[in-house]
Amino acid sequence: MSKPKVWYITPESHTRRVFRPEVYAGLLERYDLVATEGDQRVTAEEVTRRAPEFEAIVTGWGSPPFADEGLAGAGRLRLVAHSAGSVKFLFTERAVREILIPRGIIVSSANQAIAENVAEATVGYMIAVSRRWFEQMRHVRETGGWHHPEASQSRQFLRGATVGLVSASAVGREVIRMLQPFDVRTLLYDPYLEESAARQLGVTLTSLDELLAASDIVSLHAPSIPATRHMIGERQLRRLRDGALLINTSRGSVLDHDALLREARSGRFQVVLDVTEPEPLPPDHPLRSLPNVWITPHVSGAGSYGYFHIGDTAAAALEDCFAGRPVTGAVDLARWDQLA
Repeated sequence: MSKPKVWYITPESHTRRVFRPEVYAGLLERYDLVATEGDQRVTAEEVTRRAPEFEAIVTGWGSPPFADEGLAGAGRLRLVAHSAGSVKFLFTERAVREILIPRGIIVSSANQAIAENVAEATVGYMIAVSRRWFEQMRHVRETGGWHHPEASQSRQFLRGATVGLVSASAVGREVIRMLQPFDVRTLLYDPYLEESAARQLGVTLTSLDELLAASDIVSLHAPSIPATRHMIGERQLRRLRDGALLINTSRGSVLDHDALLREARSGRFQVVLDVTEPEPLPPDHPLRSLPNVWITPHVSGAGSYGYFHIGDTAAAALEDCFAGRPVTGAVDLARWDQLA
């Protein structure tokens, strides 16, 4: 019995990052796998030329986008298994509507695996910054003193806090799950979510304005789409309560950085940015020097646990597809315009 023919178009450096050796060995055993050699990159022209040979293609970080004509000619293709997060860059909207959906070509993503890392980082920021640990450590190291006069004050930390989450994305839902032991009240703003779904998540659905005004901690998890560009601007930031903590681990475009700079200069709330606009921020950008703004260089998604789960997810998608089962990580292509 012939094995399904699979094209693996990610470089070896990506393989080492996201696939456990035994998982990748399983791919070589189960499939007629054609892989790129070393760290060479497959070009868009190569994909167009060779895609018709394969029943599945495994993509990842650095993979080229699919040309419409390449997909149109790939009559055997059943699955594109993306061993990374967003698939939005891989296909045009026309290809999704006119080729992928009509032909039933499945696209899978390991977005949930990355969400696990980002959610862990987000909860870590909630704890560390609300407790002002960074200021305490810097004070001890740089001043020769002991207790920081302001950071040492007792205040609302994570336990018992009201936490407002903007968007029930994969990361947002994982944050909800991870917050369960902390006895928090969780508010959620997501215009696409029904009340019944919010109840199942154990959160209170509310408006964005109400969430911002009522929360001790606000965490942004909205996708980068035209509707969310600068959705948090000056008017929204002014609704934050004094002493609040604002965290953005989603995309820099969700937050108006000019408005943030004006409001953060007051010092009345703390800010964590793992993503910025632009990215990276220029070395002389004033947000870098504000004492109440903490910036990390887009690292919340990093970590072996989630990275290896990416490879596990891609391998499971291949196995599901060729076994005729619902595919792990399958993307709802009908919601293409809402995807990050």
